[in-house]
Amino acid sequence: MNDFALSRRNVIRSLFSSSLLMPGVLSELFAADNPLAARSSHVPAKAKSVIFIYATGGVSHIDTFDPKPTGKGRDGSGNDKLMGNIFGADRNRECGTEVSNLFPHLRTMMQDICVIRSMKASHFDHSEATLGMHTGSPTFARPSMGSWISYGLGSFNQNLPSFIVIAPHLPYGGTQVYASDFLPAVHQGTRVLPGDNPIANLKPPGSTGSLQELEFNLVDQLNQRHFRERSHDTALAARIRSFETAFQMQQAAPEAFDLKSEPAHVQTMYGLDRKTKGPGADFAWQCLVARRLVERGVRFIELIDTGSRPNWDSHGEMKEHADLAYNVDQPMAALIADLKQRGMLDETIVVWATEFGRTPTREGKNGRGHHRDCFSIWLAGGGFRGGHVHGVTDEIGKYTVEKPVEVHDLHATILHQLGMNHEKLTFRHAGRDFRLTDVHGHIVQEILS
Repeated sequence: MNDFALSRRNVIRSLFSSSLLMPGVLSELFAADNPLAARSSHVPAKAKSVIFIYATGGVSHIDTFDPKPTGKGRDGSGNDKLMGNIFGADRNRECGTEVSNLFPHLRTMMQDICVIRSMKASHFDHSEATLGMHTGSPTFARPSMGSWISYGLGSFNQNLPSFIVIAPHLPYGGTQVYASDFLPAVHQGTRVLPGDNPIANLKPPGSTGSLQELEFNLVDQLNQRHFRERSHDTALAARIRSFETAFQMQQAAPEAFDLKSEPAHVQTMYGLDRKTKGPGADFAWQCLVARRLVERGVRFIELIDTGSRPNWDSHGEMKEHADLAYNVDQPMAALIADLKQRGMLDETIVVWATEFGRTPTREGKNGRGHHRDCFSIWLAGGGFRGGHVHGVTDEIGKYTVEKPVEVHDLHATILHQLGMNHEKLTFRHAGRDFRLTDVHGHIVQEILS
């Protein structure tokens, strides 16, 4: 099989050498200018990789990372529609950051976590706010942050995609959350499903290398004939290039997703042996695989805990947050601890985010509505200030009163830690230079160590 891996590239080169292909397309296809090759950053980088954890539905900041008290008039008695944190809260003993009792494991790690309590959402509806958090644009199709980072920095491992999305279900916004849009298609996210068959059709159907070689040779010949008539189509060029990665993935991906080699104590630390229920039940698997992918040089990994329904969108009953938090609390804390003990946290940015917060007033029996004016996210590793809380909201959690942060600011700061100037990371499309932060974005220096 190793001989075949070498000869196959020669076969493809031979097949394409007689074609009238654009030089730019050839550079996209082969290693001389491999679009996924690791690239130098604009400036020295603090971090090399990103694990982006996305909680679908709009997590209540009041009940999680910006707890508000249930004092007089806020006790759900019916005398007032205001409702404080219904789960209780406590402080991390080392840094003092207050966290809801929904996240007891994560609370023990707050000395390594920077909380932003002053985020402002880009929209008040799910799909638009989700796209805003992922792409910087709530209203127009734009490349995902993962695609931008793949385009700007490439990958350390040519046998795996540079951008992997582990999602049991699609969130609001569908596949656009990991789409490359006008960027070369090789930078779009590859979706992985938790379980025994994470990537469909990864295992070759044939039992011998010779049979697979015949199949690939036939595909290569058909690709050449098809592409000769469509040499202007960069998406097609990227698709053909993806066959090369797909072949290498047959060797690398099964090992990356196989957790049998992980020691029992590591699996227990992540909570793989726990009984979970409802949305997010596979999240321990997702977090442990994310660590393994970072170890193997994948540039950007996104973990989506639930889909477009059911999720954190607790309009009728806030107690729905409890099971969702239980499923993700221990795995997220374990991920941070595991990266730290392996010496990987300093070079890995771990981000937890949602699309917006929830109202300080009750909706329905005991729920909350959508709230875009302020909500909480957190970041760990990659040069972010552990034990730090940025921004302040008012006493009921309705508005930011100090140090607001826009989504474009968040993106600019993440890119900065990866060594990229958000104003210089551009792509020419439709007559203008586009970037992740559009014409906005400021680096939030106060959250950096």
